[in-house]
Amino acid sequence: MRAWPLTGRSEELAFIETAVRRRGSARGVVLSGRPGVGKTRLAREAVALERRRGAFVCWVSATECARAVPLGAFASLVTEPGDPQTAVRRAVDRIVGGRGAAVVAVDDAHLLDDLSALLVNQLVLQGRATLVATVRSGEPVPDAVTALWKDEHLERLELQPLSERETEALVAAVLGGHVDQGTVQRLWQLSQGNVLYLRQLVASSAFRSAGGAWRLAGDVEVPSMLADMVIAHLDELAAEVRTVVDLLALSEPLPIGLLGGIVAGDAVESAEDAGVVTIESEDDLFVVRLAHPLYGEVRRASMGRLRARRLRGRIAASLADSGSRRPETRIRRAVLLLDSDLRPDPDLFIEVGERALGLADFRLADRLGRAAVGAAGGFRAQAIVAFAAMLSSPPASADAELAVLANLAGNESEFVRATVTRATNLGFRATCPDEAGALLAEAIARVTDHPLRDTLRALSGMFEAACGRLDTATALGTEVLAADDATDAAVLFASCGMVMWAAMTGRADLGAYVARGTAAAENVAEFANFRAALATQHLSGLIWAGHLDLATTVAAEYRGSVEDTPMAQCRYVTGIAGLARGELDTARSELTEERAGQEPFGNFGGALYGTLLSLTQCLAIRGEREAACRAQADMHRYRHPAVIFCDPIERLADAWVAASEGNVSAAITLAHEAAGIARGRGQTMHTAIALHTATRFGDRTAAAELAELATRLDGPRAPAAAAHAAALAADDARALMDAAAAFERFGDQLSAADALAQAADSFRRHGLYGSAHTAAARAVRIAARCGGPHTPALSLVAVPLPLSAREREVITLAAQGFTNREIAEKLMLSARTVEGHVYRASAKLGVTGRHEFAAILGFDDAP
Repeated sequence: MRAWPLTGRSEELAFIETAVRRRGSARGVVLSGRPGVGKTRLAREAVALERRRGAFVCWVSATECARAVPLGAFASLVTEPGDPQTAVRRAVDRIVGGRGAAVVAVDDAHLLDDLSALLVNQLVLQGRATLVATVRSGEPVPDAVTALWKDEHLERLELQPLSERETEALVAAVLGGHVDQGTVQRLWQLSQGNVLYLRQLVASSAFRSAGGAWRLAGDVEVPSMLADMVIAHLDELAAEVRTVVDLLALSEPLPIGLLGGIVAGDAVESAEDAGVVTIESEDDLFVVRLAHPLYGEVRRASMGRLRARRLRGRIAASLADSGSRRPETRIRRAVLLLDSDLRPDPDLFIEVGERALGLADFRLADRLGRAAVGAAGGFRAQAIVAFAAMLSSPPASADAELAVLANLAGNESEFVRATVTRATNLGFRATCPDEAGALLAEAIARVTDHPLRDTLRALSGMFEAACGRLDTATALGTEVLAADDATDAAVLFASCGMVMWAAMTGRADLGAYVARGTAAAENVAEFANFRAALATQHLSGLIWAGHLDLATTVAAEYRGSVEDTPMAQCRYVTGIAGLARGELDTARSELTEERAGQEPFGNFGGALYGTLLSLTQCLAIRGEREAACRAQADMHRYRHPAVIFCDPIERLADAWVAASEGNVSAAITLAHEAAGIARGRGQTMHTAIALHTATRFGDRTAAAELAELATRLDGPRAPAAAAHAAALAADDARALMDAAAAFERFGDQLSAADALAQAADSFRRHGLYGSAHTAAARAVRIAARCGGPHTPALSLVAVPLPLSAREREVITLAAQGFTNREIAEKLMLSARTVEGHVYRASAKLGVTGRHEFAAILGFDDAP
């Protein structure tokens, strides 16, 4: 863990610097704020700056003990006794003497004795020193000090707690890297931006690095010193006020009327007067909250179990008496009832447990489901337990719960529900799609009810689409969606399969399938998380087709609707939308955050694998070779057999990593492998994207096939890709610029930059240097907007060299430290051929050794 820097205080530090160095009536500043907000640290930074500029600095700290002694804060500087006026005069002379610029800093000036306060007053009024003082908000301050800012002899700055963003920056600086957003939110929630609290919370917590981001290894534990401070404060309160705090610690906020009906007399008012609660207005209702989250954390940890159960029961009973049917009220009542002294309510537990599944709160769903099972809740209760286990427990544990569920099935409807859940676990969690398919086939043969059988067939079709068997998937999905009596689950599964098919084959009508599937998901709580599959495939289809403006809108709307919902992939959608538009910084941040957030849920449905596909490509395009290779290794490790349709995308990610290493030949080969896989499975959109990627790498063989594909694929991408490939094959620089303009029109800045770079290279080779400069300048401008991508095409304008493509490829690898033999193996050449390329390139560039290639190519991180 690194030293704690001063973060989020640049504006305040600038304000202090201005106040301290101002010549005029105001000669310094008073910093006020609550304990732990960072007043002392900021004051020390400010006076240290003045000391470095040559000022004499006198630092004193006022204390409660020294307050009883006249001039106690300055006791070490004032040794001669005398009357107060004489003592103050001597102290002023002793502190500043004949020195020039002097700065006096007084920490905790609200604790100054009267004579010390008078001394500070005179230092400022006589113009003998500049003052930097700190005072605690809400505490009485000596009149002699207060007068200084009231009469405008000093500036006064009320120091605010750090914002959540400033807290994130500070914790990232201390941990030495990006911090998971959930971790930031938890630390900020508990500290409320108080730097002292934050330091203690971080020091007492364990962190681990996962997916390029630091995250909490467990929950935050309130350190004992901080807990003792809170306990000491709460122990001073009256018993009825502590009861108010305890009730809110167990369930906040509470309506003031409901809370007042539980506690005696004016306890709530007394709690507000004591500063331990706040009263807020929500939906025309006054509610009561704890004034600081630490009150709740500490009391929950120290409260006796019997007292907690009794108080939860009182709140739950009051909520029941209120007659409210609002979902949030019923959820709260069910949670309180779980650990109370009241009788269990299995119907309520089942109702709220199913709602918790829809909200992806699997821990709560499991607790409610098990409580309902224990209260004779039957099949519905066990279904909650089984489904929660599928999404949050190891596959074997989930399968055991699913076996229990199957044994409880009393009719075909329950049998189908159990089978669907078990097949989902086998295919998407246990990575056994063939076993899932066999289970579904056996169940389809057994079930007689047509709509229920179609539910099983629809899920089977979804598996077929994910495994790249599009013809079968399309037939099943079309048939199920045409049925008038299809269940909501059948419509959801069929829509997921059809959206995948439409996205992979470049069909413009995928939005209709998304709308129908989303509507069905609203009525199937336990499968509501499939909405993420609909959203991600919808977005991918829009991106692949080239509808980037619509994709950006869809991503923002989806994220807004599911923000902070586990497994919703809300950062993934904004990450891939950003990557498609060339917004590399945004894409890297969002995808890194998404990866960290997905790890606790394993690789359900290949979600983590999909994130790594995009993250690997993003890092490679950014030129982060080592990070891209690490992400690539994880990508292969998490490859999911239930999403085989991603195979072409995986090859393209590999291609971008090869390109980032300078191995353009391998990158082109991998892009063509991706096209071959997609072509063999009927994934025509992926075929086009793979061939266009090869074109961006400099391959000139894809024009004919892309031209044919452009006649079959919807959206602006395929025609632009075909035009790009044709222009590159013809070495037509102006046509390349036209293709770049087509990419710019629909928002693909990276493809536009590559086409412009290739145009500049073509112009230059034909001796049209003015046109080459124009094209290169446009490419560089677009690349700068994207955050500085590193692609084979852009390297032509970043470092134009008089080399053939093969010579450039060889020296790019040599610049990274590869030997001739290693380069030969990578490019499938003989070592003698590589040696010849190195020799000719060296002669053209006028270098005497291969160590100079790195400097010529501008490699900052070359060995």
